[in-house]
Amino acid sequence: MADKKVIAVIGSTGQQGGSLVRAILADPNGGFAARAITRDTSKDKAKALAAAGAEVVSGNLDDVESLKKAFAGAYGVFVVTNFWESFSGDREKAQAKNAAEAAKAAGVKHVIWSTLEDTRQFVSADDQRMPMLQEKYRVPHFDAKGEANAYFKDVPTTFLITSFYWDNFYMFGLGPKKGEDGTYGWTLPMGNEKLPGMAAEDIGKVAYGIFKAGQQYVGKTVGVAGEFLTVNEMCQKIEKGLGISPVKYNAVEPDAYRKFGFPGADELGNMFQMDRDFAREMMANRNLDEARKLNPQLQTFDQFLAKNKQAVVASTEPVPAA
Repeated sequence: MADKKVIAVIGSTGQQGGSLVRAILADPNGGFAARAITRDTSKDKAKALAAAGAEVVSGNLDDVESLKKAFAGAYGVFVVTNFWESFSGDREKAQAKNAAEAAKAAGVKHVIWSTLEDTRQFVSADDQRMPMLQEKYRVPHFDAKGEANAYFKDVPTTFLITSFYWDNFYMFGLGPKKGEDGTYGWTLPMGNEKLPGMAAEDIGKVAYGIFKAGQQYVGKTVGVAGEFLTVNEMCQKIEKGLGISPVKYNAVEPDAYRKFGFPGADELGNMFQMDRDFAREMMANRNLDEARKLNPQLQTFDQFLAKNKQAVVASTEPVPAA
């Protein structure tokens, strides 16, 4: 490891960070070594990374001093925050600030900050089309990240704008559901607009491509996605790829979706409304060709479905009543 550039990876046991660690480990001649940062080095996922060849160290986004130690001697740092752990935009901003401060203190040469748009640039404070959340955000997990970009202005940073994980369709039950009549329904407030999406593992591979490309990406914003698809287009691909049919799109208004009552329904309702009402802007901020250049293995939705067929099909089954 001494002759390799160390990449310290926040979220190493999660989807984005974990895929970056795996990408580094899968390229032993790439000139980089993976330092997996986790709050609990004893967890099974951390032990698996260590067994695969990663250096596993303790670090906590809520503790800036622990991050300074974890980043020490690293060439690069990948930073991602997890809104869904606390549902707090303010906490995400505080964590991003800690990471930026620690990276600066450690003299890191290249940071990749996994970020999103501040949607308040599209919707003014007096706009009534969607509610304000947490008193000051439209889409907290977007807006907090976008606002936190400012913390990285004094650090050599690439701002990586990501997209909706297709994995959410099966991991968090946001995909189609089988009804009592045997048909499949998919309820989303996207209208007929295209949703930028990608496989979560491809984000880490894109990040690795940025690190390999080097300083040419410092100071730049890179927006990525796997494909832009309408819900109807995804329904058709699910029917064909998974052999289940019919899969019918139940288009609802965002306000109805916000009232569904599950944790984060208001947040996701606002997010999908932003993707619907500002589809042109969201797609313009993401470049499919750039994503494929950085990650030649970038998956299409069809490829994602084929790779995750069993999990996606299982997720369509209705959740048993308690």
